Amino acid sequence: MFSGFAGVWTPIVPSRSLGKKPLALRLADEPVVLFRDGDGRVGALIDRCPHRGVALSLGRVNDRGCLECPFHGWSFARDGACVHIPLNEMPSEKRERYAATGLPVRESGGLIWVFTGTDSAGTEPSVPEALIEPGWTRWIHDEVWNAHWTRAMENMLDTPHVPFVHRRTIGRSMRARMRPDSVLRMTVEPKPYGARFVAELDGESTGAALRWRRPNGMELHIPIPDKKMRLQIFCVPIDALHTRMIVIASRNFLHWGPLAWLSNQFNRYIVFEDRALVQSSQPPEVPPPGDEVSIASDGPTLHFRRYYFRELKESGGEALIPASRLTAPSTP
Repeated sequence: MFSGFAGVWTPIVPSRSLGKKPLALRLADEPVVLFRDGDGRVGALIDRCPHRGVALSLGRVNDRGCLECPFHGWSFARDGACVHIPLNEMPSEKRERYAATGLPVRESGGLIWVFTGTDSAGTEPSVPEALIEPGWTRWIHDEVWNAHWTRAMENMLDTPHVPFVHRRTIGRSMRARMRPDSVLRMTVEPKPYGARFVAELDGESTGAALRWRRPNGMELHIPIPDKKMRLQIFCVPIDALHTRMIVIASRNFLHWGPLAWLSNQFNRYIVFEDRALVQSSQPPEVPPPGDEVSIASDGPTLHFRRYYFRELKESGGEALIPASRLTAPSTP
């Protein structure tokens, strides 16, 4: 289950995506259904009824706040417990054996977080402070890329591409400082949440501070005098060739109005500048560190790649990309 991405917390969708009806999703090639009970609390189950295997997401949330299978009306609580089987005499102790597969789930920072396994062992998602502290305005956008999540994640941690891909936007100032003999030095500082990456161009800081939030999050601290601004991006695996990109711009100023709208559209455009290049990457999944040519400025992406092959690649069973699926991407 959750091959290549097991045993970790990840946001799966913005909270606003889940209303009163069940929501069917895929996460690391597993079918997942989200629903809200009668009190609005989120439940997450593998989208498969234990009785005859139909999609629970085709059912409804009944008056008891349980997810009701559309086939035979079995009802499941937020944790997957089977609470009712119609047309059968069923003592509760026997019914316990007929549970659906529940997943640990949290709702925080405007996102729904899911643990890719059945036992989170007391762990909690690492939610960036800018998503939960008061006084911040947050713009949340999500879209699907035709790319493996590891390629998208490496792109978000890659500073050397900024003055080229984003030469007219966020990379303009860095490009203006570059000379033919300029050198970009990247320092990797491991942290409990993942790592902090420091970039120096010709011995001077590039200004922004970049963090990797393990396993699939990027956080960019954008320097603005007397203000705070953060850009968070989560690369959420859907399947072998599709990734949900959750983009969040947080700031403690410019809370509303036309300038706020323009700022949000600018952030959307920055993500757009990256998309076509990432989607063109071959092979779709990042290969082992030694299988592609790398240089000194690739330190952050190599740090992530080593983590992926050490901690995630073989997790949860068979590889995320079967050989038969290594074909050109298609729109989901």
